[in-house]
Amino acid sequence: MEFVDYYKILGVSKNATESDVKKAYRKLARKYHPDLNPNDKEAEKKFKEINEANEVLGNVENRKKYDQYGKDWKHASAFDKAKQSQGKYTKNGGQQYEGDFSENDFSDFFESMFGGRKRSYGGGQVKFRGEDYNAELRLDLMDVYKSHKRTLTVNGKNIRITIPAGVENGQTIKIRNYGGLGTGGGPNGDLFITFVIENTTVFKRDKGDLYLNKGIDLYTAVLGGEILINTLDGKVKLKVKPETENGTKVKLKGKGFPLYKKEGGYGNLYVTYNVKLPKKLTSKQKELFRELSNL
Repeated sequence: MEFVDYYKILGVSKNATESDVKKAYRKLARKYHPDLNPNDKEAEKKFKEINEANEVLGNVENRKKYDQYGKDWKHASAFDKAKQSQGKYTKNGGQQYEGDFSENDFSDFFESMFGGRKRSYGGGQVKFRGEDYNAELRLDLMDVYKSHKRTLTVNGKNIRITIPAGVENGQTIKIRNYGGLGTGGGPNGDLFITFVIENTTVFKRDKGDLYLNKGIDLYTAVLGGEILINTLDGKVKLKVKPETENGTKVKLKGKGFPLYKKEGGYGNLYVTYNVKLPKKLTSKQKELFRELSNL
């Protein structure tokens, strides 16, 4: 695991106060926010680094561990427990010595965790859980309209997973035991996948509900009629009531998006009518409108 200098990422010194860290984070977060930098991969990467740095330096306990253990700060508790329980070590066929871990012992401890080297403390091998992995999966909205299987490559390993219909943008799921390998017989870590859902449709999504703006002509709005609208599973014929006002909203029950992990469950589709006024009227049409106005 490479060392990441969170102080450098936020542009603050190691003596920075909590207030200094907070100010630096807010300033950089605004600068590199995805909403202000659409389709900018570099800004997106920077924004993630800034948030990660703030999670560490913006938390008193995390910052204390990071300052003491550097890149291995997440495993500080495990090291402290092993250190407290060590007491005596067996060396050279039964000879014993006492004392605390030295700096070399500290390095060896983490090397045994991440480098694969086995080391025993107090005559027994210490077991450690593997590191958790985090990954992003970018999908289009229509990719999560139906459940499907997909093969992912994480750290050189192919993993076949089922992506449930209705997954939301920013949602994270956990795949057990697909993280880093455990050491000393410890369990593997987990894989956390965060979904980034890009909506390229004409619909606006809010969980299971979809929203659509539909233009209708003035004559249909006044006299009523039928129109065709698109839904995610095909076209639907919709009746427009006479004297429909601009901005009228109608609900199509069950025509929305699949509900996450609710088999056969769907949200609703809400259609808002936008009445379009006629343009380039002929003389005859203008005359008819004048007659209506006089009436």
